[in-house]
Amino acid sequence: MRGIFIAIGAQAINAWSEVFYLFGVFLIYTGVKIVRDHIKRDEVADEDFTDNFAVRVVRKIWPVTDEYHGAHLTVKQHGRRYLTPMFLVILAIGVIDVVFAVDSVPAIFGLTQDPYIVFTANAFALMGLRQLYFLLAGLMDRLVYISWGLAAIMGFIGAKMILHALHENGVHVPEVGVGLSLTVIIGVMTVTIVASLLKSRVTTKEKAVRGSRGPGSE
Repeated sequence: MRGIFIAIGAQAINAWSEVFYLFGVFLIYTGVKIVRDHIKRDEVADEDFTDNFAVRVVRKIWPVTDEYHGAHLTVKQHGRRYLTPMFLVILAIGVIDVVFAVDSVPAIFGLTQDPYIVFTANAFALMGLRQLYFLLAGLMDRLVYISWGLAAIMGFIGAKMILHALHENGVHVPEVGVGLSLTVIIGVMTVTIVASLLKSRVTTKEKAVRGSRGPGSE
C-alpha cells in the first residue's frame, strides 16, 4: 500500500506542484484530528477498539462466528460459510495500515521528493517498528504528550508544504529547508518525550504517596 501511495504521490508532485497545497492542508487537518482524538480518549475511560467502520460493514454483509477457529479466516457451519473473528483482526490491521500510509507518505514528501528515499525510509521505519513493537507498546503509556508532539510536527510539515507550493508558483515566501525541518522535528520529539517522562515520574510518585497513606488516612 505504501509503495502504491508513494508512486502515485511522486507522479502527482511531478505533474502538478499544486498537490503540495492538498498535502499541506491534509497534514494540518491530521494534526488537528490527532489532538481531538487524544482529548476524546482522555474523556472516555474505556475505548471500544472493535467499533471500526470496516468491521461494522463486514458484519452487516457477512455472518461472523462468535468464537475463533484456530487460524482459519472462514469456516463452514450448517451449510453456510461464516467469517471468523480472525478475519476481522486481519481486516482491521489492514485498514489501520492504509490510514497510516495516507498520513505518513505526504509527511515524508514534505521533507524530500526523491521517491527512492521516501520508499526506503518507509520500509526501514516499518522494519524497525516491528522489531521495537513491544518496547514502544510499553512506552506509550508513559509518553502521555506524544500525541501533542506528533500533531505539532504534522502541522509544521503541512505549513512547510504550503509555503513550498507558494514558492513554486512564484509567490515570494520563505521556504523551509530540510536541515531546519529535521531540527524542528527532532526538537519537538525531544521536548515531548522529556516532558512525558517527567510527567510519568511525577504521577508515579503521587500514586506511591497515596498508596502509602492508605484508604483511611484522610
